[in-house]
Amino acid sequence: MRDAYIIGAGQTDFGSFPNRSYRSMFHEAFEATRESVESDVDPDDIEEAFVGMVGIGGRQIGLAGPGATSHLGLNGISTVRLENACASGGFAVRQAIQAIRSGMADLVLAGGVEMMNDMSSDAAKYWFGVSGEMEWERMAGTTFSGVFAQMASAHMEAHGTTKRHLSQIAVKSHAYGANNPHAQLGFECSLDQALTAPDVAAPLNLYHCCPMSDGAATVLIASEDVVDQYTDRPVRVAGVGASTDGIGLFERDTYTSIPASKDAAAEAYAEAGFEDPIEALDFAEVHDCFSIAELMAYEDLGFCEPGDGGEFIESGQPTPDGALPINTSGGLKSKGHPIGATGTGQVVEAFKQLTGRAGDRQIDAPKRGLCHNMGGSGGAVTVHVFERPDGEVSA
Repeated sequence: MRDAYIIGAGQTDFGSFPNRSYRSMFHEAFEATRESVESDVDPDDIEEAFVGMVGIGGRQIGLAGPGATSHLGLNGISTVRLENACASGGFAVRQAIQAIRSGMADLVLAGGVEMMNDMSSDAAKYWFGVSGEMEWERMAGTTFSGVFAQMASAHMEAHGTTKRHLSQIAVKSHAYGANNPHAQLGFECSLDQALTAPDVAAPLNLYHCCPMSDGAATVLIASEDVVDQYTDRPVRVAGVGASTDGIGLFERDTYTSIPASKDAAAEAYAEAGFEDPIEALDFAEVHDCFSIAELMAYEDLGFCEPGDGGEFIESGQPTPDGALPINTSGGLKSKGHPIGATGTGQVVEAFKQLTGRAGDRQIDAPKRGLCHNMGGSGGAVTVHVFERPDGEVSA
C-alpha cells in the first residue's frame, strides 16, 4: 500500500452559531485547510471526498455529502457521507486514507460538520439521542449522560476512582482549551469549581460533560506520489485502527472499559510498529465526551493498566509537563463537540502539533501523536497514529 500524508488541516470555531448553515461552516473549514497548505491547492485536483455528519435536526439527511462539497465547487467527484455517531469524522478520515493507500486517488478531502444549536435544547437532545441504542436505552428514557454515569459509578466501585479524578481531567482540559482560539469553552476552571458544579447525572456534574456545538473541520490527504507537490513538511499516517461493538451498554460484558477502543488501538499500534504507547507517543487527542470517557481511554489505549486511570491523571502524566500530554486542543470538554466534525477536529490538532503551529499550547518537538474518536457510548471507534516523517517539528 502507498503511504498517505496529511498536507493541510483547518477548522472553524466550535460553539453556538444558530445563524450559520452547515454549508457555510464546511466551506470555512475547507478554506482554512487550503490556507494551511504551503502550495496552492487547486480544488480540481481533489478526486474524492468523505464527509462525517449525523444530521442533527434532520437537515439534509439524504445527499448530505454532496450537499456540503457542492458548495465548495467540488462537483463531478465521488462524495460520500459517513455516519457513525460521534465517530463519523474519524471514519471519514479512515476512508480517505484507504482511498489513498489503495491507489484509487492521489488527493482526498476528509471532513465533518454539524449544526446543533439552531433549535431548542429539547429538540437537540432528541436528535443527539438517536446515536444511542434506540429500543432499550433511548426509548426507555436513558440519556447519554445517564449511560456514562453508569460507567462512572461502575468504575468508581470497581477501581476506587473518585469525583476528584474526573474533576482533575476537566481542569486539565480547560487549561489547554484556554489557549485554543477555536474552543467553545475557552476558559480555565479551578478544581473546586469542577468538584462542586451542579449534577447532570450523578456522579457526573456539569464540568464532567462536553457542550453541544456547531462547527466544521477538514483535512487534505495526499499520496506519496504527489505529496511533494504541495508541502515539504507533511504528516505521515503511521497507523490506522477501527472497531465496533454493541451500541447499547447492556450488550457488552463490561461497564468499565470500551472494548472497541482496545481493538482499534491494537490494530493502529501494530501498523505503526510499536507496543508501548507511552514510549512511542508524544501526545494524544482522545474522545472525552464525558470525563469518565477520557479516564477509560487512558486504560483502553494502554497509557496505564486497567483500573489505574485515576492514578494516571493524579500523576500529572496527561498535563503539559507530563509524559504524555492529552487533549492539548482542550478536548471535547473545552474545545467542543460538533458530532460529525469531532474526529476531523482531533486530526487538525495533531497536524498543528506535528508541524509546530499550535501556538501557546504547542508541546516541545513532538514526533508522533494519536487521535482516538468514539461513537455513541463505544459502538464504533477509530484510532489514528500520525508522525513527522523526518522526526522533527518546524515552526
